[in-house]
Amino acid sequence: MKAVRNRFLMDESDVPTHWYNILADLDVPVAEVRRARPDRPDRTDEPNRQAPNIPLSMYRGSVGRERFVEIPAEVREAYQRWRPTPLVRARGLEAALETPAHIYYKYEGTNAAGSHKLNSALAQAYFYKKAGVRRLTTGTGAGQWGTALAMACQSMDLECTVFMVRCSYRQKPYRRVLMGLNGARVIPSPSPDTEAGRAVLAASPDSDGSLAIANAEALEHARRADDARFAVGSGENHVLLHQTVIGEEALRQMELTGEFPDVVVASMGAGSNFAGLAFPFHRERLRTGAATRLIAVEPDACPKMTRGRYAWDYNDVSGTTPLTKMYTLGHTFVAPGLHAGGLRYHGAAPLVSALYERGWMEAVAYGQNAVFEAGALFARTESVVPAPESAHAVRAVIDEAVRAREERRSTVILCNISGHGLLDLSAYDQYLAGSLEDHTVSDERIAASLAALPEVLSAGATS
Repeated sequence: MKAVRNRFLMDESDVPTHWYNILADLDVPVAEVRRARPDRPDRTDEPNRQAPNIPLSMYRGSVGRERFVEIPAEVREAYQRWRPTPLVRARGLEAALETPAHIYYKYEGTNAAGSHKLNSALAQAYFYKKAGVRRLTTGTGAGQWGTALAMACQSMDLECTVFMVRCSYRQKPYRRVLMGLNGARVIPSPSPDTEAGRAVLAASPDSDGSLAIANAEALEHARRADDARFAVGSGENHVLLHQTVIGEEALRQMELTGEFPDVVVASMGAGSNFAGLAFPFHRERLRTGAATRLIAVEPDACPKMTRGRYAWDYNDVSGTTPLTKMYTLGHTFVAPGLHAGGLRYHGAAPLVSALYERGWMEAVAYGQNAVFEAGALFARTESVVPAPESAHAVRAVIDEAVRAREERRSTVILCNISGHGLLDLSAYDQYLAGSLEDHTVSDERIAASLAALPEVLSAGATS
């Protein structure tokens, strides 16, 4: 009897040598992706203005038009400790759903940090150290990015300070412990340590916090020392670039299966997880004319793509960052404290937003209980507990597979399991106990947040 193959593995020598830069294939002016603040031209001389932050060597790769950017040898060597990550045929899930669909998942939970975030954390720590930086500070939502940056800083002998969104700081204490074990200082946000944090606490002492607030605090903290810089875990062009190592591997692994995906699915926070898998498949779709659909999955509680607006907005609550054109709920929006903390960011990456605005991808949103139902089924059938963020992608995969069953058609589905949920078992415990809440956001609340969007001078909006 012919053996059935479930895992599609490659050797460490097969780790990609280059990241993929979607700007080579996306007709978006760099000025539309990232630009100065036309609404506040007077701020250029402010004493607390953010200093030039990104090392030039990293910046060039994120705004250039070269299709492929070489991965530094030191970074690629670090990747080889756990990469390539496995591609797995989800036969157990297929059987449970009685679907003719073939379901594959790329599993990014195999490294010490437990998620895809280490792909960019190691690269950033490398570039910052080469630029003479000694300290990195950041904001983190659920803690995956903070954990990855702490580990990367530890390996590169850099100091690390993490402002962790308060609701996740309470919900996920072991993330905080893991960061501490790697030498990072972890501060719940909003905090009394910064002006940005104190302002939020004065207005809302019981605030759950948001990534926009944590980032504002981290930016302010980074300004206190000349050898410190703010590192961001998602949304920025260079982060999305680093994460394409996922999709580049998946393309080669799908060749081993003899199939090509009809649907590519990933969860959507600011965009690093989605872009990391989907961008290389978008390139191949353009090259071959394949009709592959790209689906981003977000929570009902933070629906920036399905209910937000394509507009200029800030990445942090204090308005320190330049304006960015993106799908947003407004930088003042604070999502309810759902367990998928990595998806609570108010905006989508400019490059992902550009794809969505042009109709080259889709977006769907789900409530928390539907997501954990999907995550629990995946855990039972595949023996992998997905992070709550990844369970959003699983929910969409299940719906696509059920639709294929009802329509009696075969389809090939690929999703990204961007991290494991072993530090999120308390959330799964709430789901099993029936005490997990579904958070909804009213139209009025979204409208109020969008009303606070910055006014952009029409003459400068397209420059």
